[in-house]
Amino acid sequence: MADGNSEHDRLTRRESLLKLGGLAATVAGAGAWAGHELLDAPTAGAAGTGPAAVASGLVSCVLAPEMTEGPYYVDGDKVRRNITEGKPGAPLLLRLTVVDVSSCKPIKGAAVDVWHADAGGLYSEEAALSTAGQTFLRGIQRTDAKGLSIFRTIYPGWYMGRTVHIHVKVYLGGRTVHTGQLFFPDSLTDAVYRRSPYNRRLGRDTRNATDSIFRNGGKRSLLVLRKSGNGYTGRITMGVSRS
Repeated sequence: MADGNSEHDRLTRRESLLKLGGLAATVAGAGAWAGHELLDAPTAGAAGTGPAAVASGLVSCVLAPEMTEGPYYVDGDKVRRNITEGKPGAPLLLRLTVVDVSSCKPIKGAAVDVWHADAGGLYSEEAALSTAGQTFLRGIQRTDAKGLSIFRTIYPGWYMGRTVHIHVKVYLGGRTVHTGQLFFPDSLTDAVYRRSPYNRRLGRDTRNATDSIFRNGGKRSLLVLRKSGNGYTGRITMGVSRS
């Protein structure tokens, strides 16, 4: 489902991964680990969960359960950092780090794919949602030497039956090594949703504690969130297995 005006900018997932490169090692199985903290907690409180701490072995890498990719996965996301395409919402800077779970060392060249709903709860590229041909809030980035990939997006909206989340996939050598979801503290979501454009929709029916997917390892996939200007910065480190 491609937009004719941007067809030349789009890549199939296979082409994207070949273009991005990655590790040549054969990979199978995957998982993710993450620490989490309260928004606006003291900086020192995050010292033990950041990428530097991971790389230095100050924390243990623990595999988290894999999670469903959901019904809105699309083969053909764009390679780009800014995925907003003008969609309104609270700015969110995602800093996603990929490390080798066996050594806790950052992995360079991993392809990280993210996608999520807009403030109105809609996903792009979905005919049933009247968004076919649109590509908002989807993108792929390659990790740098520190294992870091960065995305500029917005705080996700909600839809019936699910807590607020972002989908993520990680690829090494062109193969999927992790499929997961990233979550937000309900207290922060409540605060964000009191503002426009989120406050145009009422009746959010699912919170973390009542979300069946969150209950299956979601606490390990909570983003570490900080206030940043008029928006937020979210961090998480995902440990993936190469064997």
